[in-house]
Amino acid sequence: MTEPSEVRAFYSGKNFFITGGTGFVGLCLIEKILRTIPDVGKLYLLMRPKKGKEISKRLEEFPGNPVFEKLLETGSKDVFNKLVAVAGDVGEDDLGLSQTDRDMLVNNVNVVIHSAATLDFEDNLKPTVKINILGTRRVMELCKEIKSLKVMVHVSSAYVNSYLTEAHEKVYDAPEDVEKVISLVKTMNDDALNEIEPQILKNHLNTYTFTKHLAEHEVKNCADLFPCTIVRPTMIVAAWKEPVPGWTCSKVGPQGFLMGAAKGVVRRLPLCKNNIADYIPVDVVVNQLLVAGWHAAKEKSGLTVYHCSSSTQKPFRWIMLDHHVNEMLHKYPLKSAVWYPRLEFVSSLWLFRLSAIFIHFFPALLLDMVLRLTGGRPILFRLHKNVWSSLSRLEKFIFNEWRYHNPNTRDLCRALTSPDDKLFNIDISDIDWVDYFVTLHLGVRRYLNKEKESTLPAARKKDMILLAAHVVWQIGIIYLLWLLVATITGLTMTQSAWAPPLIYILLSLL
Repeated sequence: MTEPSEVRAFYSGKNFFITGGTGFVGLCLIEKILRTIPDVGKLYLLMRPKKGKEISKRLEEFPGNPVFEKLLETGSKDVFNKLVAVAGDVGEDDLGLSQTDRDMLVNNVNVVIHSAATLDFEDNLKPTVKINILGTRRVMELCKEIKSLKVMVHVSSAYVNSYLTEAHEKVYDAPEDVEKVISLVKTMNDDALNEIEPQILKNHLNTYTFTKHLAEHEVKNCADLFPCTIVRPTMIVAAWKEPVPGWTCSKVGPQGFLMGAAKGVVRRLPLCKNNIADYIPVDVVVNQLLVAGWHAAKEKSGLTVYHCSSSTQKPFRWIMLDHHVNEMLHKYPLKSAVWYPRLEFVSSLWLFRLSAIFIHFFPALLLDMVLRLTGGRPILFRLHKNVWSSLSRLEKFIFNEWRYHNPNTRDLCRALTSPDDKLFNIDISDIDWVDYFVTLHLGVRRYLNKEKESTLPAARKKDMILLAAHVVWQIGIIYLLWLLVATITGLTMTQSAWAPPLIYILLSLL
């Protein structure tokens, strides 16, 4: 007799309330629940109209999302009848819920997963306090009213403690009095608030990490009232195994720059190759949210925090890909590439800025000019300008290294039965990072660059054409610089024959 899944048995018949359900993690979470817990009740999704679309219309678009392809292979669209769109916004009082909808949630919900947050590192305190702190407080207030709440799962971030180089699975002391912060946001104008922001944030890197840290205390304050748990993912990246290896809809982190590198427009990347970069696949995050919720409901007391991380268990360093990344880009090239891909890692921000002038901006100007002449929309120079302006803000994340200890997560993994270990895998100890990044690249190729596997033969032919064009371009640049050197020094081209190899070496260093 097959051993039953305890996690699936717990969630069977339960109704969920999910915030952030249309985001990267949220979509994967909804897919996982519908595919692996067929007896689940309703999934109430807090949604707001977007781009002129009512929430009912947004819900109708769900079956067309690629994340649900595997689900629809074995079932019909009827499974989406379990989804219920609820009009609201975590940034509004009472979550922007109508009284009818609030009563519906209070009377029917059993499991709450709070994933909604603002992730913009450029935001000042007003929107981040409104959404990350007050939004969490509003969710917890709703939880207090829910009549049959079994568990509340809060999606935090390991970087709430990024002011520490090593962090453990506990809620650290609040960096500031939350009521004081809320009062300042409510009473001060933007200019005045921006002026005192550094004093408020103290050693926090930005308003995101600061407000998400305070949001954890909103959850902690309710831990004696009903089962709660906090899951802290690190940098969330494409799916490792499910629903489809490589699935992603996020352009954040390695997915974004590999998307640009495959196009040939991102050619230099600032990072410390030997530093640990803490990445975690989205399917592992989703599985951990469900497993952590099951375990918290089972324990019924205390607040357990889980680091969903890789840095202390299966660390990844970019040096692992040093000799693989360009091979990967040319083995699986893009038909839509605009330049021959060649990605190099640079170890400092000043060197990146210097190389970007020659490697990114000059070609971007040329390609934008070609786009204008052919009726296209010039975007490359603006893209690189945006990257340039964001570097100072991201510098600490790029060049620092963190270690997020995860003994609670490892204990949770050991607590799973064999069926649950397979169905809700949270063990990353056997991930092969080189193989995984090939999977990630293929996912970026398909889901972000919108190129099917059938385009590979044509893409490889174009890759050879772009290589030839790249060689001609390099020869032309070296010749022009050689001519410039000869003109400046007053030497003939023959007398300055030492210049081309020197120019080539210097250009290769950029």
